[in-house]
Amino acid sequence: MAKSRKESADGWSPYILRCGDGTLYTGIAKDLERRVTQHNAGTASRYTRCRLPASLVYQEEQPSQSAALKRELAIKALSRTAKEGLIRP
Repeated sequence: MAKSRKESADGWSPYILRCGDGTLYTGIAKDLERRVTQHNAGTASRYTRCRLPASLVYQEEQPSQSAALKRELAIKALSRTAKEGLIRP
């Protein structure tokens, strides 16, 4: 189960997936369940397509798409160690 800062399905969520090769992928989605299904079907991103399976390891709720995009960029700028810290606080 993914770690989460907020439990709500109404807003946008930045998320982190752990790919089959151990790498981390960060994105945003409004419907996380659908998006993870797309990733694992190979239809969501070129990066995860060849690194399946992907599992959701972190998510957090944001009030708007704009806020989620800003948070996604902030997460992507973190080192792998810092991302692992988000996943396992």
